[in-house]
Amino acid sequence: MNPLEKSLTSLAFSSNFLFVPGTRPERFSKALDSGATAVVLDLEDAVPEENKEDARNAIRSAWPNFTDEQKQRLVIRTNAPGSRFYSADLILAQELNVPCILIPKSELADEVNGAALILPNTAIIPMIETALGLDHLREIANSNQVIRLALGNLDLQADLGMVCDQDETELQTARYQIVLASRLAKIAPPIDGVTPSTDDSARISNDAQRAKRMGFGAKLCIHPKQVSIVKAAFMPTDDELAWAHRVIEADQNSNGGAVKLDGRMIDRPVVLLAQRTIALAGKY
Repeated sequence: MNPLEKSLTSLAFSSNFLFVPGTRPERFSKALDSGATAVVLDLEDAVPEENKEDARNAIRSAWPNFTDEQKQRLVIRTNAPGSRFYSADLILAQELNVPCILIPKSELADEVNGAALILPNTAIIPMIETALGLDHLREIANSNQVIRLALGNLDLQADLGMVCDQDETELQTARYQIVLASRLAKIAPPIDGVTPSTDDSARISNDAQRAKRMGFGAKLCIHPKQVSIVKAAFMPTDDELAWAHRVIEADQNSNGGAVKLDGRMIDRPVVLLAQRTIALAGKY
């Protein structure tokens, strides 16, 4: 199994993605040990312009010390395409043979496909944070090596000039579009954006539960304290787990053919969701 296939297996099922500044290598292992299913080593928002090279060097130095299992849970968030830092970020990802990158402010399919040409063994998570990215959503979702989409809710609010309430009601349409585009592209359910509060457990839980209800499969986290709350919110119920096992059984019995279960067609996205449900529950 090549690195891209391993990323498809691992990160497509991850329910939480914890950001760590690339300039804080002492936190890398702590983040991996925090219970997070995926850790994002950040070269963008968490790193001042004067420290971009320091962040790349810190990741470069730390990379050989990660185990193979840890590497499959690591994602590098590059700087935005078009920025003066982006090319160096892609060179770093190529040098380290990084299994997955998150591309912020993704706006064009050509940007994603260009990264895929440079990094043929790397999974890609485009982050939708602008009006242009939202407008080109379906093309981006169908770009090469994309395993799932992510929502940059705070940047999208700013780009659209929104002043959202606490529940971000104004972003409901954007969230729906991202879920729909993911389903049509037959990729894993998307990753919802961050909750700015790190201490309001009820809000973090409510935001994660809303994401799950809307069809998101994961949530971005900005602090280790958020991880366990998000994990619990996405944990499958007993009924969901029972359904998932029935889907897997029906799919296995079909020998690759089309099959119906309770009047519902079981196709690849449904099987993928069932596999993800069982993986999230920790029962195989």
